Amino acid sequence: MKRIHIHIGVDNLAQSTAFYTVQFGAEPTKVKADYVQWLLDEPALNFAISTRGYKTGLNHLGIQYDSDAALNKAQMDFESAGIVGKVEEQATCCYKASNKYWVSDPTGIVWENYHSMEDVEIFGVDATNTEDGCCMSSFGNGASSCKPQAGAGDGCCAQ
Repeated sequence: MKRIHIHIGVDNLAQSTAFYTVQFGAEPTKVKADYVQWLLDEPALNFAISTRGYKTGLNHLGIQYDSDAALNKAQMDFESAGIVGKVEEQATCCYKASNKYWVSDPTGIVWENYHSMEDVEIFGVDATNTEDGCCMSSFGNGASSCKPQAGAGDGCCAQ
């Protein structure tokens, strides 16, 4: 099974949680102080909101794959079509440990293609091992949803 993934940055997590709970007719699957997620089967959707982005609105889109083999096939399909992205292995991001392949569409919208292996108890880490390093990669058009980070190196938010 593949799920569409949508991550939106919000100003008020409580108000947005209340709205999306009604929108989806379901309680959130995961609730943290800065992040809320719904994993829905109908429609097949992984929808997340957080206060982590540098701006509100669309953070990124994605496809959640059910295996590394499916993710690797997607990566090969992109590369065969001349669309080169960024590989992240064993990334700690959004309270999950995942393997990822980030790409950007022709208009600059970033897509996170990923397979998550397990839940973790921190939002994410960057190369400096701080707990605020994770959000999304930048490449191609230089777009990034990250808050500027002093000393951030090669983590998922590398510029």
